[in-house]
Amino acid sequence: MTLASRLAVVAIASLFATGTAFAQTAAPAAKTDAAATTDKKAPKEHSAESLECSKQADAKGLHGKERKKFRSDCIKTAKAGTAAPAAADKK
Repeated sequence: MTLASRLAVVAIASLFATGTAFAQTAAPAAKTDAAATTDKKAPKEHSAESLECSKQADAKGLHGKERKKFRSDCIKTAKAGTAAPAAADKK
């Protein structure tokens, strides 16, 4: 076997070996509209107490940890049936 024929055999063998590496795979199935809408979480409904306490926190200009603590206390007292702690948090 001459050098040229050996090179030809190696070239052909490498073409066969790399041919499968470059083969296309099947495209993934497209999601339908129904499947796409069920994957997303539905927005959480906020209670009336939560919305009212958020409005009060906005009116006071609370942010961060102060807002979180105020809303937590406000929601607890609102669910307990008492008035919101608007007077207790005045500085």
